[in-house]
Amino acid sequence: MNNKTVTIIGYGRFGKTLHNLLKDDFTVTIYRRTADIQNNDITSDLKKAYESDVILYAVPIESFEAVITEHKKYIRNNHILIDVLSVKTFPEKIFKKHLSGSSTQAILTHPLFGPDSSKHGFENLPIVINKFLAKDDTYEFWKKYFTDKKLRVIELTPQQHDKMAASSQGLTHFIGRLLQEFDIKETSIDTVGSKKLFEVMEQTCNDTWELFNNLQHYNPYTKKMRIDLGIAYDKLYNKLIPKQLSKEYITIGIQGGKGSFNEEAIDYYLQKNDIKNVKIMYLHTTENVLRSLHEGDIDQGVFAMHNSVGGIVMESVIAMSKYKFNIIEEFAIIISHALMIRKDASLNDITTIMSHPQVFAQCKSTLDKKYPALKQISGKDELIDHALVAKELSENKLPKSIATMGSKILAKIYNLQIIEDNLQDAKENYTSFLLVGR
Repeated sequence: MNNKTVTIIGYGRFGKTLHNLLKDDFTVTIYRRTADIQNNDITSDLKKAYESDVILYAVPIESFEAVITEHKKYIRNNHILIDVLSVKTFPEKIFKKHLSGSSTQAILTHPLFGPDSSKHGFENLPIVINKFLAKDDTYEFWKKYFTDKKLRVIELTPQQHDKMAASSQGLTHFIGRLLQEFDIKETSIDTVGSKKLFEVMEQTCNDTWELFNNLQHYNPYTKKMRIDLGIAYDKLYNKLIPKQLSKEYITIGIQGGKGSFNEEAIDYYLQKNDIKNVKIMYLHTTENVLRSLHEGDIDQGVFAMHNSVGGIVMESVIAMSKYKFNIIEEFAIIISHALMIRKDASLNDITTIMSHPQVFAQCKSTLDKKYPALKQISGKDELIDHALVAKELSENKLPKSIATMGSKILAKIYNLQIIEDNLQDAKENYTSFLLVGR
């Protein structure tokens, strides 16, 4: 076996590492599509490449099947094929598919090192091997060869390898890329642990994105690793937030401002369930409610979800897509809409109604019939909340040509005049709300 010839298919970073490992013991040919004419060991001639006895595949995981398919006509029954992919059940499946019916031998390996870790030699670096389709003497030769090169040989089945690799190599690469995405920076007070985080990031991110992507998608166990990591993150994150911010009261953030239907909704819920010692935070938007809940600034949140006439509250749906939360309870209240203007304005001054999109959806037919000339708009950001619009009207922060619509209680709170009440299209106009927690 010492006189055997070896061809390395692929000459990227790891192909070069393999070459350093084998060059003193075998006649090595390197195959790549574009040959370097200054190096006689490199060829772009596939037929010549497969004249060697042993073929090692150092190609990207995602390219492996395409390579085997393209090269299949050159593979002989007396060839020994060895892959060095970072996943093992995938090449096992591909070899079985394409070598069916032949007597070609194949060994599965995963050298758990690369250019960075092997730059000072190969001693005690780990390599996983599996006999797979090899004869006993072939397998024992390569096992002994790796051992003689001072590598630490680990024998595993492809399934054992991939399961372990998902929570070791797969996890490490994921954490390294996560740190890069986080844009971790070195500081003058870095501890040993901090410096090791940088080492993890630098080592894993030295490898290509292609390798990272392949590790995550061609190992059947890495998906579960990522899901479990997310669950662990959420669990740890939430452990840092007390179940209740204050011992004296529950802090509840609501989608609306003072006088809003959200305030009516939470008042209804608290009275119905005889809940006292509550502090209400007026957060104006569902986005603000769910972000504050996630960040631990409130204990619970309330927002509108659906109306019997207007349908789904899209503002809430969009915000819900960004956050995780638990639904504590769903409940509904009857909604009636009043048209209100500033005390120093008359209906003739009004050109525009500013309110929440749901208000217009619930009052569409009535407004088209009674106030067709008035433009309907919703405010930007927190001004989508008609309770905040009412407040800013009362403070002269909005022109008196603007009216708003909402609960008639807003007129009392903010000293506005009611032009007309009960403008909703349906007599029984219900809106359902969600009470949510972390």
